[in-house]
Amino acid sequence: MTAQIDIAAPSLAAPVAAPEKSFRRLAPVAPRVYGGVNWEGLKTLYLKEVRRFWKVGMQTVASPVVTVLLYMLVFVVATKGARPGAAGVPFTQFVAPGLIMMSILNNAFANSSSSLIQAKIMGTSPDFLTPPLSAFELCAGFALGAATRGILVGVVTAIAAWPFSRFGVFNILAVLYFAAMASLLMGLLGVLTGLWAEKFDHLATVTNFVIMPLTFISGTFYSTRALPEPFHTITHFNPVFYLIDGFRYGFIGHADGSLLVGALYTGGLTVALAIGCWMIFKSGWRLKT
Repeated sequence: MTAQIDIAAPSLAAPVAAPEKSFRRLAPVAPRVYGGVNWEGLKTLYLKEVRRFWKVGMQTVASPVVTVLLYMLVFVVATKGARPGAAGVPFTQFVAPGLIMMSILNNAFANSSSSLIQAKIMGTSPDFLTPPLSAFELCAGFALGAATRGILVGVVTAIAAWPFSRFGVFNILAVLYFAAMASLLMGLLGVLTGLWAEKFDHLATVTNFVIMPLTFISGTFYSTRALPEPFHTITHFNPVFYLIDGFRYGFIGHADGSLLVGALYTGGLTVALAIGCWMIFKSGWRLKT
C-alpha cells in the first residue's frame, strides 16, 4: 500500500509579500553659513588677483617703471637743468612724487577693471560667484588685489626714479596714507568700471576720458598755484589733485592745498565707492544676468 503525500502547491493568485523598505525623504544640502567673514575665501580671491598680475610681471610691473624712467629722462637729460624749480625744490624732486603717484593710480585701476571685464567676457565669472563669498568679501578681494599692484608698482618706480631726482622723505605718514588711499580709491573705481563695462571699449573710454585727464590736470608736472582762475579753483574739486598733493608733501614738505581737506575728501570718496561696489555685487547687476 503506497502512501500518497499531498504537497500543496502555492496559489499563483496569492500575493507574495514584499520585504518592507524604509524610505527617507532627502533634503537639499543647506549652504554653508559663516558667522563672520569667510577669511579663507577672501584670502583665496586676494591671492588669485595678486598672482594674476604677478604672472605677467614684465607687463604689469616693469612696463610702468620704463614709462616713468622715460619721463625722468626727458626732464633731466633733455632740459639739462634749464627748467626752474618748483615749490622751493629742484624740478626733478618736485615731479618724481607725481610720477610715482601716477603709476599707483593707473595700475590700481587697471588691475581690478581688467580682471572683472575679462571674467565677464570669457565667462569665468562663476569662478568667484559660485563659492560662498559675500558681496563684501568680493569687493574687498578685488580692491585689495588692485591696491597691492598699485603699491608694488609705486615702490619699484620710486626705487628706479631715485637716482634721477635724489628725493628725500619729509613725512612718512603722509606718504603711506595717501599711497594707500590712492590705491584703494582707484582699485574700487576699477571694480565699479569693470562691473559696468560690457566690452573692452567701455573700459578704454573710462581710461582715456576720465582717468587720464584727471591725472594730468591734477598737478603731476606743475604747481597748481600757477594756474589762473577759474582753473585753480576747479582743480581743488579733483580728488586726484589731493592724492598727488598729499603724497608729494610727504617727500618735499610742501602742499598746494589743505592736507586735512585732502585726507577727508579722499577717505570719504573711498568709503562711498566701497559702498557702491558692495551694493552692485549684492544685486548681481551685469554679473548674474
